[in-house]
Amino acid sequence: MMNPVPLNDRPEIYFTIAALLLAIGIFGLLRRRTLIGMLISGELIFSAASLNLMTFNRFKAPDPTVGQIFVLFIMGLAAAEIAIALSIIIAVYRNYRSVKTRELSELNG
Repeated sequence: MMNPVPLNDRPEIYFTIAALLLAIGIFGLLRRRTLIGMLISGELIFSAASLNLMTFNRFKAPDPTVGQIFVLFIMGLAAAEIAIALSIIIAVYRNYRSVKTRELSELNG
């Protein structure tokens, strides 16, 4: 009798979830009208990249710490990105009283 492979031992599951996160993130970047929504969509894209790195690390890499270190760097970059983006969004809101991208027409060169 053949034993089925558990779901957590199949890289296709992780790649599918990462592709779904990437698609949702790109869709959110294209459809969201507020800067906060765009920021959240960008974080979904970062999460998809992290999941891909961890999947390759788990199933392909001989040293398991390399992928984990990469993911820690991505998390640090994401935290820095959020801090800078939120400060920019707060500054834009103070000047224009809106965070909707359509209402920020004065920023167009």
